[in-house]
Amino acid sequence: MNRILFIDRDGVLIEEPADFQIDRYEKFRLVEGVVPALLKLRDAGFAFVMVSNQDGLGTASFPRADFEGPQALLLQILASQGIVFREVLIDEHLPNDNSPNRKPGIGMVMHYLRDRNIDLASSAMVGDRETDMQFATNLGVRGFRFGPGAYDWAGIAHALADAPRIGRSERQTKETRIEVEIDLDRAADATVATGLGFFDHMLEQLGKHGGFALQLRCAGDLHIDEHHTVEDCGLAIGTALRQALGDKRGIGRYGAAPDTDAEQMTPGAGRLGLSLPMDETVASAVLDFSGRPYFVFEGRFPRDNVGELPTELVPHFFRSLCETAGLNLHLAVRGENAHHMVEACFKVVARALRQAVRREGGDLPSTKGVL
Repeated sequence: MNRILFIDRDGVLIEEPADFQIDRYEKFRLVEGVVPALLKLRDAGFAFVMVSNQDGLGTASFPRADFEGPQALLLQILASQGIVFREVLIDEHLPNDNSPNRKPGIGMVMHYLRDRNIDLASSAMVGDRETDMQFATNLGVRGFRFGPGAYDWAGIAHALADAPRIGRSERQTKETRIEVEIDLDRAADATVATGLGFFDHMLEQLGKHGGFALQLRCAGDLHIDEHHTVEDCGLAIGTALRQALGDKRGIGRYGAAPDTDAEQMTPGAGRLGLSLPMDETVASAVLDFSGRPYFVFEGRFPRDNVGELPTELVPHFFRSLCETAGLNLHLAVRGENAHHMVEACFKVVARALRQAVRREGGDLPSTKGVL
């Protein structure tokens, strides 16, 4: 079945000027990132349909000739890059005309509803206005709002072409309110706010070295202490991880790597799995997304706190993560500097996660038939 990407024009393909009319060539500017994104979506199997309201087109205030020149230039530039439109649908009515063809009305696209070869569930609409999102709802396709604070073209192409593994978790108790989003298939700087500066820095390490996008906001009862914030963040991140992995088909499952220096290392750190040094500190981690939560920790921190984070909560965080992610994790650390030791723990677990969640095919990595 065919997948269609319905696309608004002004403000989405072409930058929209202050007077909302692209009626002169000097007003013509392609939106940033549109060409590589459309090429990616074309290669993913999408066909393109332009759907645009052009208020009063053909009237004295907006002569047709003023529209047709920039429009022809747009189509020619995109076609020169291999981007062609299955159809270009332009509505010329004014808002007061109440035309069923004017977005959010779907009069211009009714034939797509009748075409049984169109997969509307996998199709989408991209626009920069609320009327575009209403149009998407009326048509029964996904809506992507384009613009500042919403999607850019790279994000739209990623969401539609890459089938990203995204997990979201909201945890609300009398002690914490947490929102987490993880995208395992997109690397990005983590956005974290928990009220604990050093803990934020550690969660940023988790996303950065894990190779995935992490967004987390937590409002916790820090007036009592740090325990609930740290524990519940671990539980929420684990829930989002489990959701993002879905049925776990195609993943590496295990996070571990041969360590050629394993025999020479001090017992209790680096004997198994992936080892990571940080100055005088060495941490190691080996993990398995088995669906059976288990956590083993070896190490002793030389002081009670690093910043606002009690070091006793470091293993507690990872235990909480394992509980909701269905993760088996063995973590060990040795060193002299507590800051280095805590940071090495987060980094080495992140690197092991990167290996375990990486896609390697389509098979389920288990003889049980379920993980």
